[in-house]
Order: sequence, then structure tokens, then C-alpha cells
Amino acid sequence: MPVYIPLHHKYRPQTFAQLVGQEVIRTTLSQGVRLGRIAPAYLFTGPRGTGKTSSARILAKALNCQSTHQPTPEPCGSCALCRSIAQGNALDIIEIDAASHTGVDNVREMIEKAQFAPVQARYKVFIIDECHMLSGAAFNALLKTLEEPPERVVFVLATTDPQRVPATIISRCQRFDFRRIPQADIEAHLRRIADQEGIAITPAALTLVAQLAQGGLRDAESLLDQLSLLPPPIEPEQVWQLAGRVPERDLWDLVQGIYNEPLVTVLQRGRALLERGWEPLQLYQQLVGFVRDGLIALTAPQARHLTTLMADTWQAWQTLGKRVTATDLLQAQEYLRQSEPQLRHTTQPHLWLEVTLLGWWHLWQEKTTASPTVPTPSTSTPAITAPKTPLPTPALPASEPVTPTATASTQDLATLWAQVVSHLKKPPARALFHNASLVKLENQHAEVALRSPALLRNAQGKLKELQAAFQAVLAAPITVHLTVAAKGEPATPPPPLPTSASPPPTHQTTPEPSPTPDIGREDQVMLAARRLANFFQGEIILPPEETEELEADK
Repeated sequence: MPVYIPLHHKYRPQTFAQLVGQEVIRTTLSQGVRLGRIAPAYLFTGPRGTGKTSSARILAKALNCQSTHQPTPEPCGSCALCRSIAQGNALDIIEIDAASHTGVDNVREMIEKAQFAPVQARYKVFIIDECHMLSGAAFNALLKTLEEPPERVVFVLATTDPQRVPATIISRCQRFDFRRIPQADIEAHLRRIADQEGIAITPAALTLVAQLAQGGLRDAESLLDQLSLLPPPIEPEQVWQLAGRVPERDLWDLVQGIYNEPLVTVLQRGRALLERGWEPLQLYQQLVGFVRDGLIALTAPQARHLTTLMADTWQAWQTLGKRVTATDLLQAQEYLRQSEPQLRHTTQPHLWLEVTLLGWWHLWQEKTTASPTVPTPSTSTPAITAPKTPLPTPALPASEPVTPTATASTQDLATLWAQVVSHLKKPPARALFHNASLVKLENQHAEVALRSPALLRNAQGKLKELQAAFQAVLAAPITVHLTVAAKGEPATPPPPLPTSASPPPTHQTTPEPSPTPDIGREDQVMLAARRLANFFQGEIILPPEETEELEADK
């Protein structure tokens, strides 16, 4: 039985003309060989599967092809030396994997070999693959030899991470940056292979293979090799399954369900994907990329080449754009970004993926159903003040305590403030401003009072979030001024205590003291905390700034 040759080996380029998608590099190397301008060292950099090692072998054959008496940019590929180079057993062509030969001793051994003349070739060529894996001492040992190598010796260094190669090495080499291969070139190359190998694959599936390769020709050839084992014809669904990716149609059904379907349907779609065996983190990552492609579809209708979307999905995104805006997708991406740490580090990723989908659905429902109940202030709208006691117009400096001056409008201000706090997206900001109050709103200027200078300092860093929440509620830009509330006076009066017509139970001999109407909400919380601490014979630990304030009050 003959030995099977994988497609990425069988169709490896053997000449510069066969290099796919690297026209500039192909032309430069060919001209250098044709003119006899051979550099002592070359550095090939770029992503995996773009032709770096193949170009190094082609260069070795071009320098040593026996069909001519001098180097040629078009090696024959049939002479003994060309065949031995292609098979990897030529004596004068030494390939070294730097990932397993990282030490200085390996480099010194290579330098010693370079001192000997070639056995059967014109040039002795050293190909060092993944050269960034060499140690610092190994690079230092190689410096002098790269700059002034022995006669008839050429070094070719290949790497996917040029940032880890010392600048002293790069400066001694001719550098060639291999770029990712365009999708059209990969698709045309795969079509030629499919025709020659008799692989029955649909055009849509072939396009999908080229997209999933992301510019790596070797990855595309390997995936096509796997697909050739499936019964013909090969459809896009089989490509998704074999590539280990969530099908694009399933991602679309999930996303459009969030914007068009009830919550239970969204949960059922997410649960169905998980039950089919997809990992929650993998599904999450593909969902983020899918939303990113949708954002491009909405903002750049002519830039489909920047995405991996199929034609029908691209059109579906543009149709959804009549209902969903680019701002909505940006908010969704921000929400997904904040959810990633919990999903990545939790022991229950399935649960948190469903929680993430629930939050995303709720984020959209909040926008579509929200309706401000407080009138939008403008220059022509009067401020929210009491009819008899107007609020003072001059703003107080941040260092002076502020107390509300219009008690008749306090309920309106409290209602508005509750809505503003609920629109704060981040929990730390909501927790901080829950302890604050809105004391004045006039002419698109709001004044917010906090309990202490320490809280005021913390709130300064969240001022933009607060102003965004005001704008979300009032649909108008609001300038916020932060102040400190006066000590001993609550920022807003506490809600009235519930009354009951029935008398207190007669068997209770020591009734619990109830909070009096002049005790603020924060004081009630502190009173309850002290009772709990006394019950367990413990104490309340306060921040230093809170302790200083209590001592000052005493």
C-alpha cells in the first residue's frame, strides 16, 4: 500500500512562482538570486502557514540547483540535489528546530560545521526554524558569524515572533515579513487542489474553509484534507462540525432571538447549543466575534472582507440593523466583556453563560420599554422646586456642606434620584450613590450631596457615569456638582413609618425601640448593625475616615 502524503506536503510550493499571496517577497528573492546578490543572512517573519520555511527551502534549491552552472530563481526540482532538499536529507542543507536546540552549545556546533566547505552543493545553507526560542547566550554566539559568515554559507532564520529576536540579530539580516494570505488567493488555491484530487465540495463550503483558515494556507489545506474523507458533496454544515466551531446559523438564531423573541425562547436556544456539546467559553468567544462582525455589517456595508460571515448572514445582519443600532451592539459588547471573567473562572460555566444571555436580553428590554417619568429639564423648563420656596440659584463650593432647601419638592427629587441610580451600569457606582441624594436640579445643573468627604473623593472618579445616567433618564445633558451633606441632617427624609390600627401585643414586655422620624436612613442602618453586633458580643469595624467623623460628633 503506497504511503499517503498529506495535502499540505503534497502541494507545498517548490519554486518562487508557486508561492501563494507573497508577491513582493517572491519578486525580491528571485531578483536577488538572478543578479547574484546573495545576502549572508535572511530573516523570515510572519504568522504560521504563510510560507516561511517553504521559502527557505526554495532559496536553498535556487542557490544549489544542478541544472545550471550558477544560482537560478527557477530550480528544476528534478536533479539529485533538488530532490534531496525537498526530502530534507541534503548534506549541505541543515535544518534546525530552535525550539529543541536552544542552548549555546547547539549554536557553537552549528558554527563549527559552517567552517567546512560544502560537500556537493555550491552553498551551505542553515535554516533555523522558530529562531526566537534561542537563548540569549546562543544569540550572542551567533552574532559574529551572521555578520561575517564563511564563504559559501547562508543563514535563514524563520520566526513567528520577531519581537523576541534581538535587534542586533535583526540588523545583520535581510528581513522579509510574510503577511497573512488573502482569502481570495486561498480559495483559488483550494479550488485547484479540489479539482486535481477529485474532492466534491460546494463553493460555499470552500469559501468557509478559506475564511476559517484566517490567512494560513497550511491550515486551509489540512482542513480540506480532513473534509475529503466525508461523503460528497461537502456542505458548510460539515465544515463547521469538523472545524469544531459553532455553526454560524446557530449563532445568528441566538442573537436575533435576543432582540426579537421572548426570554424563554432565548434560554431554550442557549440550552440547546450547550446540550449539543459546545463548551460555554468557546460559545461565548464565538458569540463576541459574531457580534463584532455584525457591528461591521451595520457600520461598513461594503467591508464584508473584514469578517468571516457568509453572504446570507451578512444580509441578515443588515436587515436587523433596521431595528438594532450600532450603539446597541457596542453596549452588548461591553456587557459581554464584563461577563467574561466570571465565565472564565467559575466552576459552573453553563450556569453563567445562561446568566449572561439573560442579562443581555434584559439590557435590550430595558431600552425598548424604558420611559422617563420625570419631565426633561431644559433652558425653557422650570426647575423641580417647591411652589412657595424656590431653590437658591448660586451653587455652593464643594468644601461647604449642603442641605436641601425646598422640602415640598424633596419627594420629586428623591424619585428622580432613584431612577438615576438604577441607570448606573456598574454595581460599585450604584452602591456609592445609593448613599447620596439629589438636593437641587435647575437649568440642566444637578447638585448631589454625599455623606462624607471620603465618599466625595470616591465619587469624583465616577462623575462621568453619573452624568451618563442623568442623560439616560432625562434625555438631556446634565452637569453634576458634587458636595458634602451637612452633618446631623439626613440628605432626604426617611419614608413614613407604617401605621397599624391594631394595638401592640400585650405579652411584649420590652418592645424594641423603633426609629424615630428624625433619624436618617443611614442612621437606621447603623442602629440595626449595632444591635446585631451587641447580640453576638462583637463590634463594628468602620473605615478610618468614618471613625474620625464619629469621634468628631462625640
